[in-house]
Formats: sequence, C-alpha cells, structure tokens
Amino acid sequence: MQPDPGFFPTAACAQFQIEPNNIEGNIASLQRLLEQQAPAKDTLLVLPEMWATGFSYPDTEDFAAATPHVLETVGKLAAQYGIFLAGSLTSRRAVADLPFNTLYLVGPQGLLGQTDKQYLFSHWQEDQHYQPGRGSSPIDSPMGVVGGMVCYDLRFPELARELTFGGCQVLLISSQWPLSRLLHWQTLVRARAIENQVFVVASNACGTSGKMQMAGHSLIVAPDGSILAEAEEEESIVTARLNVQILKEQRRLFCPPGERPWRFYDTAKISTLEDLLPRLTAMRRQGSRIAFTNGCFDLLHAGHVSYLEEARRSADCLVVGLNSDSSVRLQNKGAGRPINTETDRARVLAALVCVDFVVLFDDPTPLTLIRALLPEVLVKGADWPEEQIAGAAEVRAAGGTVRRIELTPGRSTSALIATIKNKVAR
Repeated sequence: MQPDPGFFPTAACAQFQIEPNNIEGNIASLQRLLEQQAPAKDTLLVLPEMWATGFSYPDTEDFAAATPHVLETVGKLAAQYGIFLAGSLTSRRAVADLPFNTLYLVGPQGLLGQTDKQYLFSHWQEDQHYQPGRGSSPIDSPMGVVGGMVCYDLRFPELARELTFGGCQVLLISSQWPLSRLLHWQTLVRARAIENQVFVVASNACGTSGKMQMAGHSLIVAPDGSILAEAEEEESIVTARLNVQILKEQRRLFCPPGERPWRFYDTAKISTLEDLLPRLTAMRRQGSRIAFTNGCFDLLHAGHVSYLEEARRSADCLVVGLNSDSSVRLQNKGAGRPINTETDRARVLAALVCVDFVVLFDDPTPLTLIRALLPEVLVKGADWPEEQIAGAAEVRAAGGTVRRIELTPGRSTSALIATIKNKVAR
C-alpha cells in the first residue's frame, strides 16, 4: 500500500474587487485582506482570475511583463504567512504567439506549478488576445496533488475529470464570473465536486470590473456536494477545514473519476459524405466550426500527427478527406503507392483523437467534397501557395478562412519509404 500523501488542512478563497490595470492597488487589496483575516499555516488560498491586473486587452503585453514581479510578491506573502496561494495571471512564453491566461500555485518555498486556461471565452473576445492551453496537468505540492481551472473552464466537465483521473483530490478554480450567471456558478462548482468526488475551492471576483458586475460568492465545496463555506458579494476571505476522510468515504463504495473504460469504436468516424452532412448541420446549429483537410496519409508518421493536431486546434471539429486508392494512383507518387489500402489508412486515421471524421474521395482533388462541406476553416500545408489550394476560393466566398500549417521538417512518407528500402538493401 502506498502511504497517503499530505493534505491541505484548510482551504480559503480571497474575493475582492479587481481594478483593471492597477497592479499595485490589487496587490494592496490582497495584502489588506490577509492582514485582516490572517489564514492558518498551510492554508490553500485561491485568488480570482487575473486578480492583479483585471482584463484590459490593450495592456495585455504589459501585464505579461509584470507577472514576474507579481509572482515575487506572492512568494513573499506565501512565505510570510506559511500558506499556498493560487490565482491566474497573464504569461508569455514566445514573442510571436499570444500570451496565456495562467493559474500559478506558489508555496512558502516558491513556485510549485502552473496550468493554462484551456477554454477561452470568445463572447468577451478573450480568444483574440490570449491563446488556449494545450492540455492541463495536475500540480504536485507538499500537501498533495491539485488541479487548476480558470473561469470558463468550469463549464467543461471533461477537464475536471481528466485532472481527477490524474490523481487530484482538490480542484482550484480562479474566476471572474458575472452576477448575471450566479446560479450557473453555484451549480457548476457543486457539480464538479460531486461528479469527481473532490474538494473544489472556487474563488471569484466581486464588485465591478470595468462595466461588469461580478458575482462574488466564492465557494468551498466538499466531495459530497455540501457547501463548506460561501462568501456573499462583498470583499472577504472565506475559510473551511478540509477533512480528507470525507473524500475517502465518498469513494469507498464507488469512484467514477477512477473508472476510465474505452467506450469508443473509432470505425464509426469513417463516413460517407451523404451520412456526414446532416451530422455537421446539427453541429453548426449550436455554433460549432468545422475544419477540413485532406491527404493520402500513407504510412502515417509523426509529421502527419502534428499537422492533424494543429488542424484540429483551428476549429471545433476536424473532417479529413482521404484520397482513395484510385485517387492516390492519380497523384504520380510512384509505383506501388499507396502502400496501405484505403481501408487501412482510414482505420488508422480514425484512431487519432484529433480526427473527428474521415471521408474518402475518388477525384484527383477534394474540390467536390469541399464544395459540399464548405468548412469554416480549410487547412493545408504551408508548402502550398493559397491560390493553388483546392477549394480555397469557395471557402473564402462562403465566409470561411484558409489556414496554412508549417510542416514538420524531415518527416515525409517518401523519405520514410526511402529509409526502409535502404535498410532492406543492406
């Protein structure tokens, strides 16, 4: 038996009014609350989303530049009070890309880990100024494993389930949630606790942020869904004891977050155009965006996978048009191509999580298929000039976009075949 890890004895949420673009003022608000309600040693204290800066899109780059200073201050507060602090800030990791909305966990000894916001709130144009995280991992701490989520992430139960399957027993939520959707906030926080049998510590802003009235009502919820502590709408720190025995008792008879049977049959992704169209129509009714790309995908390799993952990130659903065997033979790819049959190639593609549907086509190009699908995003390799991409004009005319993705250097089916032949010849 593995020994039980440590566990946070106490959790707390600090909620206060966030003044956009007033870093020192927001830090002062946190310091004032800590002085008024000093938390006990080893308390896990969660702060609201963008607690130090608020959202001010013209100042995003300045916020990212200020994050090291803010984290230094947080580290000093954590050391002074002997506590753990978590909350989201703007982070930048590459000059050419948009920054991330990142939740940091800082303890008395310094930074313990970070995780990026996975789902950006396009209704507030967040997706135009930040980029989404590419996967969220549990964070190790001296008091056990925790998972971080940021605001809109709360509406995606699969994220909470992935984190709890990874061993998290406490979920941290850093948020700026509006008063107009207070019922959603309270319900979803409790739902994430119940369905995953974990403690949820959810901190929200209060007062106004810009023109938006925040809900407050920060929550600490037990694995059985009971509310251990809840703030009202004013600035405060709410605190609750975390009894790990409650979690163990909830999981004693059954533990849904630990059950992960493979329930998919990937061959169902392989579709005809006739069957696919009504399914895409249903998705589009709810605002989903469809991406399309195509290729032979003979001898699937790492370059293919990276390309398809990036294509999937461009929309909510990825349809792959696959050249049939007869279509491949029209491509002048050489004798003996394709090496794998269309049935085998479709089966392997369908097994990729990033691929939602596979549709075979017999024509030399997928133009007829693209005209029928009219994807919101047409994806092709950056080695293709846009004016030579089949269907580009039609997609743009329908209001869609064309995206050209850089290919992975040194990865191609032709090179792979040549390598195999050289090795066989030896």
